[in-house]
Amino acid sequence: MLRLVPRNLTVRVLLAIAAGVALGLLAPGAGKAMKPLGDTFVNLVRMVVGPIVFLTIVLGIANMRDLKTVGKVGAKAFLYFEVVTTLALAIGLTVVNLTKPGAGLDVSRLARGDVSRYTAAGQEMRWVDFLTHIVPSSVVDAFARGDVLQIVFFAVLFGVALAALGPRGRPLVEVLERTAEVFFRIVGLVMVVAPIGAFGAMAYTVGNFGLRTLLPLGRLMLDVYVTMALFVFVVLGGIARWAGFSILEFLRFIREEILLVLGTSSSEAALPRMLEKLERYGCARSVVGLVIPAGYSFNLDGTSIYLSMAVVFLAQVYGVDLPLGRQLAILGILMITSKGAAGVTGSGFIVLASTLAAMPVVPLEGLALLLGVDRFMSEARAITNLIGNGVATVVIAKSEGAFDDGRRVASVSAMQSRAAAQAAA
Repeated sequence: MLRLVPRNLTVRVLLAIAAGVALGLLAPGAGKAMKPLGDTFVNLVRMVVGPIVFLTIVLGIANMRDLKTVGKVGAKAFLYFEVVTTLALAIGLTVVNLTKPGAGLDVSRLARGDVSRYTAAGQEMRWVDFLTHIVPSSVVDAFARGDVLQIVFFAVLFGVALAALGPRGRPLVEVLERTAEVFFRIVGLVMVVAPIGAFGAMAYTVGNFGLRTLLPLGRLMLDVYVTMALFVFVVLGGIARWAGFSILEFLRFIREEILLVLGTSSSEAALPRMLEKLERYGCARSVVGLVIPAGYSFNLDGTSIYLSMAVVFLAQVYGVDLPLGRQLAILGILMITSKGAAGVTGSGFIVLASTLAAMPVVPLEGLALLLGVDRFMSEARAITNLIGNGVATVVIAKSEGAFDDGRRVASVSAMQSRAAAQAAA
């Protein structure tokens, strides 16, 4: 019996997702009952995300030694994040204006959900609050809540202070390196149950929301998925070509992480493995440790595309005319509000609500129309965010001369050899 279970994690996760969809369709009640499986797996990953982010950033900065390099990498990363996310927002606005998925939809026939908790949080969300939230009132509290942005802030300070100690800090660096190895070994153990988590999350999603909720808003979903695919293969593909690597090869290299995100609808589930994978792909640990964690808060390409398309879609549904000037104003607001999207539960809806509240042109209650399909579109958002942060890390590493192409070739070859051996078995 054990020989019938494929060893390849990619295949196992893919089979688990398919089984989850089938269970959700054939027995919705049983599908909904699988929710604890998905939640428990995500909690297992979140359990180690904080320590791994902290250790990766601290070790990356400590091993850089030159603090000017830390500032240079950080500045490059934030410039890249701003340019690419702005481009993602602009592409989303362009596509939704061309395809007009909301035009002609009968609001009275669309299913609605209760979004009061999102709109309330969205109306309270302010840019100043986001800035002050970056600094934790307690380091222990930041780790307890798994607030990645606050952990990043503390880790950067800790890493800079440790690097400033010079040789006196080396014993602590060695202890932290051994500790990081332990946490990555824990991640390996957690990934054994990844297919179970993906099965539970997908079964719950399909069983709870059902495919019938997709039909009225299917056009919006199609437009969002197509736009994100174009962004990945055309925009990120073009950036990758310019930087000197293949987007297709990179996607094949992180395919297990992509499937993990597809199953759980959370890019956070793949964060620990992405840190490890990017090092194996050739990026220096110092760059990986700075770019990936920061990107999870500031480089959300998929979320940016979805937000821009959702605002204009709701305007089309309600027949609200949005001239170019007003759409550019929305773009400016989203450039700010989207930066806080990673640190809040229900972030997509909260950021969308805060944007609509800032420009009270589109009815805020329109969010209720999107609740049923948001979970299905969150998978596309999370996958695009994951790929975007991975590409950003490789680009920054190459620009800094901190990329080992020999390690990339060896890792890709080893992955292909394993895949061929598993296929033959």
